[in-house]
Amino acid sequence: MGDYDPGMTSADTSAGLPADSSGEFFTDVPGPIRYEGPDSDNPLAFRWYDAGRMVGDRTMAEHLRFAVAYWHSFAADGADQFGSGTWDRPWLANDRDPMDAARSKMVVAFEFFEKLGAPYFCFHDLDIAPEGGTFAETCVDLDAMVDEAAGHMERTGVKLLWGTANLFSRPRFAAGAATNPDPELFARAAAQVRHCLDATHRLGGANYVLWGGREGYDTILNTDVGRELDQLGRFLNLVVEHKHTIGFEGTILIEPKPHEPTKHQYDHDSQTIAGFLRKYDLIDEVKLNIEVNHATLAGHDFVHEVTVAVDDGLLGSIDANRGDGRLGWDTDQFPTSVEEMSLAMHEILRGGGLGTGGVNFDAKMRRQSVDRIDLFHAHIGGMDVMARSLLVAHEMLTDGALTGVKADRYRGWDRRLGADIMAGRLSLVDLDEMVADHSLDPVPVSGRQEALENLVNRYVERVC
Repeated sequence: MGDYDPGMTSADTSAGLPADSSGEFFTDVPGPIRYEGPDSDNPLAFRWYDAGRMVGDRTMAEHLRFAVAYWHSFAADGADQFGSGTWDRPWLANDRDPMDAARSKMVVAFEFFEKLGAPYFCFHDLDIAPEGGTFAETCVDLDAMVDEAAGHMERTGVKLLWGTANLFSRPRFAAGAATNPDPELFARAAAQVRHCLDATHRLGGANYVLWGGREGYDTILNTDVGRELDQLGRFLNLVVEHKHTIGFEGTILIEPKPHEPTKHQYDHDSQTIAGFLRKYDLIDEVKLNIEVNHATLAGHDFVHEVTVAVDDGLLGSIDANRGDGRLGWDTDQFPTSVEEMSLAMHEILRGGGLGTGGVNFDAKMRRQSVDRIDLFHAHIGGMDVMARSLLVAHEMLTDGALTGVKADRYRGWDRRLGADIMAGRLSLVDLDEMVADHSLDPVPVSGRQEALENLVNRYVERVC
């Protein structure tokens, strides 16, 4: 999830037609986006995403479970650190009644979901409902907008991939939520999560995400790290307990992120969270929602984060986007690299797929992409990249192109010596004596990295 403030507006956001139920907002897109194949030049058609196409034993739609991120697409206005909003988002104007604006925003959102053909969406509580003067008022407004969403979902058939609570953008969360030094703030955050989890359950959400936007610290000088980690572990256990109390059958997910906005985030990467979940007895209750751009910020390739999660049985869902290495912050651009996503999809398929998760486009347009239709171009491109990557990954996995190489490389560990080492049947002394007795001095074996990179490129080229 990208960082944003859903209260952010600019004087320019009132430009354009009003968004309400009396007419369409995306008038340049008359109907649902269709699949036309790789030879199509139509910018408003899918070239690779053919929802009903069988890939193995599932359709593309079942493999990918695409979702649109409510926050970037409808709750943000294109502002960045150095300038106000540029996008045409009339419902964000300061002179609108907050609940009327929320209803208008939701009408437009579901118009977009329906025309794009996206089967799912994701939201924060403050994306779909305004914050009231009190917590009780905020809950009443959220409940009302959940009722609105339920009606739109029934009408369109669009489902909820996951919900989450915004525990980072308001000043009260400056020192974190679950890891806050004030237990009253912990309680306030817990109440907000309880209400958002209940809302997600009411809407039939497939998952619920906890993103620790400020669960970390800026300076060690005033931070008790051990205490804060214990607080975070208790908070997550409370969430899991409530999940079972209300009968929520979806998956609880944590989203790794290494830094930004804090100097150090406790949910740094997949391996860090895996250790955290084991320590606090949550390893069987919680899985990971992994974002590409967050992997980049952690100094990892996306495929590394996915592989770690798959091997630990923790992969839940993914946020598809990309970063820009020259900027060094969470740019949340739409994915464009088939090679990068093919390697990740290979690991996802190797692990059995995304289960209750899906592919959420936690991505936003560039500030200069000011036309309404740009939102369609962005999502169509991202969906095509993921669909083509799925085809490449499936072909590589079916052929054993990478799994066979890895099996051969580590085959010695399946033989007697490797098996005895791993079973604990040999000590350091035993190994020392064996090396001396047999004058062991193995020669290096090629890792064939360049050949394998060429092999992956050939699969990318082949799927065309």
